[in-house]
Amino acid sequence: MATRFTNKVQILVIDAQGGGLGKQLITGIKKEVPDAHVIAIGTNSAATSVMLKAGADEAATGENSVVVACRRADIIIGPVGMVIADAMTGEITPVMAAAVAHADAKRIMIPFNNCNNYIAGVSEHSTGRLVADALGELKRYAESLL
Repeated sequence: MATRFTNKVQILVIDAQGGGLGKQLITGIKKEVPDAHVIAIGTNSAATSVMLKAGADEAATGENSVVVACRRADIIIGPVGMVIADAMTGEITPVMAAAVAHADAKRIMIPFNNCNNYIAGVSEHSTGRLVADALGELKRYAESLL
C-alpha cells in the first residue's frame, strides 16, 4: 500500500536524550525494510543528529516536528514514553504524547522502566531483545502495507 505522500512505507522513529535507541532502530529498519522511508524526530538536537547519522532519510527536532510527522507516518516506533506526557526526563510534552497517541499509524513501543513508570515484565528482557522484537513486528506490518 502506498501512502498519500509516496509509494514507500513511512516509518517515524521518535527518540529523546542521546538518541541511542533511535540509532539502533534506524539501523535495524534499514536492514529489515530497506525500501521504507525513515523519518527521525528527536526531542532534542543531539538525538536527531545521532538518528540522522544512523541513516534516516529525513530528520527534524522538537514538538511541532512530532505533530507533523505523526500525520504522515504509517508506522511510529520508539520508547513507550513517547505516549506519556513528561516522560523521558520531561522531553515528551503533552502535545507530543497526544500526537503519537492520536495518530492513525500503527504504534510499536519499546517498553522501558524509567521516569517513574514501571512496566511489569520488562526487567526480564534486555534492550537488544526488546529492539529485535519491535523490529520483527515492524517488518511484518510494513510488508502487509506493500
